[in-house]
Amino acid sequence: MNNSIPPITKNLIIINVLCFFGAIVAERYGIDVDKILSLHFFMASDFNTGQLVTYMFMHGGFTHIFFNMFALWMFGRVLEQVWGPKRFLIYYMVCGIGAGLIQELVQFVQYETVLVNYDSVQTGFGIIPMDEYLNMMRTVGASGAIYGILLAFGMLFPNSQMFVFPLPFPIKAKYFVIFYALIELFMGMSANDNVAHFAHLGGMLFGLILILYWRKKNGNGQIFY
Repeated sequence: MNNSIPPITKNLIIINVLCFFGAIVAERYGIDVDKILSLHFFMASDFNTGQLVTYMFMHGGFTHIFFNMFALWMFGRVLEQVWGPKRFLIYYMVCGIGAGLIQELVQFVQYETVLVNYDSVQTGFGIIPMDEYLNMMRTVGASGAIYGILLAFGMLFPNSQMFVFPLPFPIKAKYFVIFYALIELFMGMSANDNVAHFAHLGGMLFGLILILYWRKKNGNGQIFY
């Protein structure tokens, strides 16, 4: 298989990197790009539907973007070479947007079960009025689309051997994907962190739905383009 980076994968990496450094530069001039382009909770005043796309190109730090872009390069280029650029781009965007929709749903459940009866929230920054707190509920990153890519790789190449740190032995791609999905489910149910675990699962879910749709449409059980 050709080891060069195909055009969609390469351009996605370039756009993400440019957005990352562009946001850093803009911040020095007092412009909060993250506030504009990150995905806000849909009940917040700063929300707009375009953020379901733009949030995928924003990241919360160097480590965040590095591992996302590394995974995009490692697995995305393989999928693009198999599917072709058009189908790969559609898949990437559907997974990313789907992840954002799932994150919105999770935040809505949180709002309805925890926040709806409060006028303000106690945070590490002090007491925040509810309308202001809702605008602080932001999501950034390509991780949802990346997890969709991991799922697709595991479905197309289920028996490929992969080395995963810290395991001293290779595991098959299908088990690697299942392991990551279970970890995200566990973390989403139990962890109290700033990671959108259910958005990751959302990317995988929408990726699975699209792959199954393509398989049914092609009528031969395959999803090759």
